[in-house]
Amino acid sequence: MKEKTIDYILRSTWMNVQKMYNEEASKKDSTMATGFALISIDPEEGTPSTALGPKMGMEATSLSRTLKNMEAKGLIQRKPNPEDGRGVLIHLTPFGKEMREFSKNVVLRFDEAVKENITEEELQTFKKVANTILELINSKKIYTEKIA
Repeated sequence: MKEKTIDYILRSTWMNVQKMYNEEASKKDSTMATGFALISIDPEEGTPSTALGPKMGMEATSLSRTLKNMEAKGLIQRKPNPEDGRGVLIHLTPFGKEMREFSKNVVLRFDEAVKENITEEELQTFKKVANTILELINSKKIYTEKIA
């Protein structure tokens, strides 16, 4: 049997996690992206729209579409940022806070299920490997060799 590459394992695992989250979100007529945005917005203070994209690792165009859909569904309100006249704060509506709680519980249940099926040592090893991969990517140490 051919060994799977690390890239394949990461990609296929994440694609299946996304599919699972989208299936759960669809039960509330939502999506994983919406749930992730809800979790990323400060439920008390709101979050500057400019900080949300980087916080979620999303491009501005994708985030803009997600926020527009969230506003149409009554999950969020945009309000002027009192500390930055040009900026906008994204605030959760009461319905948005309710859906944030649902989204948070979906993520926590996933964490619980994983923790019920692997040891603490395996989890720590997984986190160490994932952080090392992130560091390699962020420090651009993978594709830095010079082409002759």
